[in-house]
Parts: sequence; C-alpha cells; structure tokens
Amino acid sequence: MKLDILAFGAHPDDVELGCGATIAKEIRLGKTVGIVDLTRGELGTRGTAEIRDEEAAAAAKILGVEVRENLRFADGFFVNDKEHQLEVIKMIRKYKPEIVICNSIDDRHIDHGKGSRLVSDACFLSGLKKIETSLDGKNQDAWRPKYVYHYIQWKNIEPDFVVNVTGYIDVKIEAIKAYSSQFFDPNSKEPETPITSKNFFDSLDYRAKDLGRLIGVEHAEGFTVERLLGVNELGNLV
Repeated sequence: MKLDILAFGAHPDDVELGCGATIAKEIRLGKTVGIVDLTRGELGTRGTAEIRDEEAAAAAKILGVEVRENLRFADGFFVNDKEHQLEVIKMIRKYKPEIVICNSIDDRHIDHGKGSRLVSDACFLSGLKKIETSLDGKNQDAWRPKYVYHYIQWKNIEPDFVVNVTGYIDVKIEAIKAYSSQFFDPNSKEPETPITSKNFFDSLDYRAKDLGRLIGVEHAEGFTVERLLGVNELGNLV
C-alpha cells in the first residue's frame, strides 16, 4: 500500500497531539495517511501498554487513517542506531510516502528528540539502494520521501510553516480523548503527570488558536522543516 503521508510518533498519542488536525484535514481532502508508533508507551505513569494499544486503535479510527503499526521499540531506551534505523526504513519502503511527519526536533521528553532524529536519518538512508531490506520475505526497493516535517509538542518551538486546520480541531480533540488513561480526568485516582492537568488539555485548543491568529484563521498547527520550502508562484498562500 502506497501512502501519501506517513506520520511517526515515539509514543502512541504523539501524532494526535502534534498534528492530529492536519492529518484529519488531509484525509478529508483525499490523502491516504498512516501512523507508525515507535514504542507502546509502556513506561507511561498511567495506564498499561495493552490499554494504550486499544486507545491507539480507537484514535486511528477517529482520524480515519489507513493503517497504524507499532515497532515495539523500548520506551525510553531506544537509540538512533543501525538496528533501529533499518526497522524504520522498512516502514518507509513499505508505504512509500511522499511526506513523512515525525516528532519535534527538541522537547521535554527525551524520546521525542531521539525519535525525531531516528526517523529523519532513516528517511535519508531509505533512499540508498545499497542498503538492502526485506519484509515478509520480499526484497524492498529504495524510497526516499520528498518532504520531512516535524510537528511541535511540549515546547513552543517557532514553526517554519503552519497549516490552517479550521474545522478539524474537534476531530483532533476527539482522537486525543480516546487516550482516556493519559489525559485530564478529574475522577482519576492515578498519579498526576505533566500531561494530565486541565491546563495541558486546554492548551491544545489555545495553542492552535494562537497559531491560527498569526495567519488570520481560527486554528492552525505548526511544523518545522529540514530544508528550505519553495512555492511555484506567489499568492497561493493562506
């Protein structure tokens, strides 16, 4: 299956938090999108890996993605080495996306920056035909995505571009709410974490509103890039 967009997250819920509205919009515009989670989030303070598996499947259904896979890397301990790069390369070559979206280049959680660099490096290496990989007993062809974008997570990184997601923020919020073990719940008896506060949950909307304000729309999501973006003509912008 060839996808237009393949989004990677170090943990289940990273993609939804970082670019859920953008994904929802692209799907409604006819793009095919898949998600690959690097870990099962098994070190999370709340919930279990099994619970998060179920939550990730529910969130994927809400967004409407074509596929969702989990590479089952070790939460907190995966590294950017050949072994892990090859596993990511297999996913890139399997789905042949034009666009890859991945974790923030720098963030509070150590896995986010690591995941960002791992996926970015794998995107380049995936285009080298002398790197041989196989999946399900079949040799894979080299493939390099045209674009690699990084969503923004905990830290307020200045975006290189923003996407108008007006009309899609509710789908994003609904997908995030599928992770009921992880976020604000006034009735929960589990320990508090930086992402379980009402302030954090509210920030998902007001960050999108603030980015939207900067381009004159209701809601937007921001991204950083690895290489200069170009346009074919002036005037075709928000």
